Amino acid sequence: MTESLPARWRRTKLGECCEIVSGSTPRRDRANFWDGDIPWATPRDLSALDGPVLRATAERITEEGYASCPTTVLPPGAVLFTSRAPIGLVAIAGIPVCTNQGFKSLVPGPDVDSSYLYWCIRRHAARIAATGSGSTFAEVSKEVVARFQIPLPRLAEQRRIAAVLDKADAIPRKRWESLRLLDEFVRSAFLQMFGDPVRNEKGWEIRPLEELIDPNRPITYGILKPGPHAPEGVPYIRVVDIANGSVNWRGVRRTTRAIADAYHRSTLKAGDVLLSIRGHVGRVAVTPPELEGGNITQDTARLALLPRYSLEYVAACLSSSPMQRLMRRYVRGVAVTGINLGDVKRLAVPVPPAEIQQRFRRLGRRREELATRAGRHLEAAESLFDSLAHQAFRGEL
Repeated sequence: MTESLPARWRRTKLGECCEIVSGSTPRRDRANFWDGDIPWATPRDLSALDGPVLRATAERITEEGYASCPTTVLPPGAVLFTSRAPIGLVAIAGIPVCTNQGFKSLVPGPDVDSSYLYWCIRRHAARIAATGSGSTFAEVSKEVVARFQIPLPRLAEQRRIAAVLDKADAIPRKRWESLRLLDEFVRSAFLQMFGDPVRNEKGWEIRPLEELIDPNRPITYGILKPGPHAPEGVPYIRVVDIANGSVNWRGVRRTTRAIADAYHRSTLKAGDVLLSIRGHVGRVAVTPPELEGGNITQDTARLALLPRYSLEYVAACLSSSPMQRLMRRYVRGVAVTGINLGDVKRLAVPVPPAEIQQRFRRLGRRREELATRAGRHLEAAESLFDSLAHQAFRGEL
């Protein structure tokens, strides 16, 4: 049943109020196509954002690269929407930018405000993602995006709504920043105690990561196609749910029990270490008690450590800058980048004496206490924002 809207509001298809633009990737084997002056975005650029606006990209292409493929320079104000791997990341272009094929971007028409469109798409991203299809990985087509309907008031009302949501969003962003700083402190403490884990300056014993894992629960990835959100189903963790060394467990989606049971090999226990292996490779977190019995997607690996190894130490080791750089050497792929499980299993991990690991574990547990406290504040801020957004797009704000 379609919700009623206030007078002077209308419900319109995105294809009727925006131009929908796909992207493309120049050939990687042509050096003259790369390191030019044209910003070129991938989903990874959006996953690393700490605000709504994209102002820089990790890669740039040349005029020759641009001419070689059907990508398009989008104007500032365009709303970037990732349509695969993963679906649902959103940003506003703060610069002229083109994208790879993992986007269905929206250039607003004259009666659409960019900021309003950003918040509206972000609000409905899960519904758009639920329409994704694909045999290898889910993808939302241009036609599906074009048919999706959004509520559209007059421009002045759009701008008022966007301004309110901008201010409300600043509160949870500050909470996330506190978690980021906390995670940064732990990484710094790790390097002071253990040194560079790749160079192994302390001369600790080295073991492949696989030898630190419980053989009854080997390293594995998770669900290939979780399907539509099932509100009463089994929670599963995506790469986008992992940030600043923690899982945003309040935002995770759920799949049906039947799908979860088909992937019982990747069922989670509290304390399992999680490592993103596709898309944004190298994000690390520890499974919180709230997600005991949950699952993961194919983009994430589960590391179930043997009891004699400190999960806080191993998580911090994998999160360290030297280990992150090492993992990037193994990343492969163009449209979807990733590291295979064989390379993950072979990662060389220094193993300090148990008493030193325990010393770091105490620091890690203190970090979790502070993170839990910050998480409660974050939950309240996100709840307030969700309430405002719910009212905003019903015309009740």
